[in-house]
Amino acid sequence: MRSMGGDQVEEAVAGAAALLRAVAGRDWDGVGAGRLEWSCRRTAEHIADDLLAYAGQLTGRATTAYVPFGISLDDGTDNAGVVDVIETTGALLSAAVRTTPREVRAFHPYPFRSANREGFAAMGVTEVLLHTHDIAQGLGIAYEPPAELCADVLSRIFPHVRPGSDPWPTLLWATGRGELPGRAPLTEWRWSNNLVIGAERLTLQGVSPAAAVDLRAGGTGGFEWIEGGPFDGTRDAAGMVVKAYESGVHRPEWGMFVLVRTEDGRAVGAMGFHGAPDEDRRAEVGYDLAENARGHGYATEALRALATWALARDELDILFAAIERTNAPSQRVVARAGFTRVSEDEEQYAYELRELDPALRLYARTG
Repeated sequence: MRSMGGDQVEEAVAGAAALLRAVAGRDWDGVGAGRLEWSCRRTAEHIADDLLAYAGQLTGRATTAYVPFGISLDDGTDNAGVVDVIETTGALLSAAVRTTPREVRAFHPYPFRSANREGFAAMGVTEVLLHTHDIAQGLGIAYEPPAELCADVLSRIFPHVRPGSDPWPTLLWATGRGELPGRAPLTEWRWSNNLVIGAERLTLQGVSPAAAVDLRAGGTGGFEWIEGGPFDGTRDAAGMVVKAYESGVHRPEWGMFVLVRTEDGRAVGAMGFHGAPDEDRRAEVGYDLAENARGHGYATEALRALATWALARDELDILFAAIERTNAPSQRVVARAGFTRVSEDEEQYAYELRELDPALRLYARTG
């Protein structure tokens, strides 16, 4: 799996800077940027603002709001100077991404109030690509970034968007800037950083389609696993995420989570849903631990946290789990998490949970 990090930020900024520097002698103030209400000059300054803001969030480990600072350009700064600032702020974000530990998350408002270093890198790249496109449209010049860079962004912070045959037009459509055959134009859009649910000794970290592709293929998904992980069930679940993403029905908050120990940042297993709640407001949950992680209560702890989060959603009334009759350890996990056996057949027991014991809700937190 190609990581989303400092290299991708630098690649996006270098491409944008080369294009903008070639037209720095033109009037940017008097020309609108594509469909935006801003001028090309204001849009270029906004690129630098965003890059700096994201670097500041990561470096300052902001947790509740944006760090209250921004860029103020010197009087008389010309367009070439603005490009210099974009390159500089891009280098700052790249450095921040490279030096921030993997488990660190910092504040971003949408949709789950935080993002990790990959999320901030992807958001920075997206701002550069899209707003360079806007400026290019306003100035009447051609611009098309590398397809792989666009695919990287789509598979990390646009997990709800069905991939198209060409990543760049797909990204433009997903952000209300273009049309795709068979898809209605968008007037509103959002990206989606992964959801993280905290428990006592673990965090449940939402798996992006990019990470799922890597896990399905035998990779790590970008996680540091304990010996013996990930187990087969985790790779199978990753395949379900990939299938849903490619079909355009993936809803990331109802997808797959990797269980990461807070003490050492090591992944010990995975847990998640087989899909979004159905018309009866029911969702199925499944889980899998690496063999060396079993017997420590991790699955029970994670299931309580996940159930607390899920049952607080308006669209869900019932969580259920289907467990093989021969899998006694898994049966004990759901029983300890508050599930009740409701039916059985020759191969499986079916368990349901409609309301979690209030005492168990203390295990879960999001951020």
